[in-house]
Amino acid sequence: MASHLNLEEQEQLDRVKQLWKQYGNLVTWVLIIALGGFAAWSQFQNWQRTKSAQASVMYDELDQAAQTGDMKKVERVFADLREKYPATVAAEQAGLMAAKLQFDFGQPDAARASLEWVAANAVEKEYRVLAGLRLAGVLLDQKKPDEALRALPSDVPPAFEALVADRRGDILHAQGKHAEAKAAYQVALDKLDPRLDYRRLVEAKLSSLGPNAPSGAAAPAASAAAPAASPAAPAASGAAAAAAQPAPGADAAKPTAPAASEAAR
Repeated sequence: MASHLNLEEQEQLDRVKQLWKQYGNLVTWVLIIALGGFAAWSQFQNWQRTKSAQASVMYDELDQAAQTGDMKKVERVFADLREKYPATVAAEQAGLMAAKLQFDFGQPDAARASLEWVAANAVEKEYRVLAGLRLAGVLLDQKKPDEALRALPSDVPPAFEALVADRRGDILHAQGKHAEAKAAYQVALDKLDPRLDYRRLVEAKLSSLGPNAPSGAAAPAASAAAPAASPAAPAASGAAAAAAQPAPGADAAKPTAPAASEAAR
């Protein structure tokens, strides 16, 4: 009996040796590649976290400069972020903040350039859409409605559809296309959360374009109050979140994605 078991064990051992001889090198290389890939991925993740943390520190520096109105420092830090950390959310949000300040300080061309960079380079779709909306507002303020219409984002997440429609209405109204503007405002009104105060502004713009509104009428009074031309971010209302701020923690060392309500300005 013992001899029989020993023979079986020997046969199994011989089969294992034969398989290893046949596939041993392949198995070894597969293990080396798998372990190497895991090590590379871990290193890449660490590098990404470090890069995001460094970009977040620079964003905080830009934020502080913005609070003091130091435009030279804001533009310098934003330029550094674009050069060193272009694929971070910190750079994207810095671009939006720089554009807001540039617009507020009477530098619409600089604001336009900052927003164009974010719209073209932002990794996160929400920031690209937000930059496109604000860029359209700046162009509209510069009396360039045709360019503003082209600047509007096309691939829009549902949360931004109402705001894009509202901005399109502003642009179409500026072009004298009142029927199309009314249709756009109606789409915006239908898609806006009923709890948002912003609905009242859209309602006012829609009402001002009554059924007999003259083709050459001036922009609705409510539209003048609307922040269509400004790239600034408003406070959130109802279900809309407040303006995004840098999130704490190593993995969240970058600013969070924007809420759709930010695009209302």
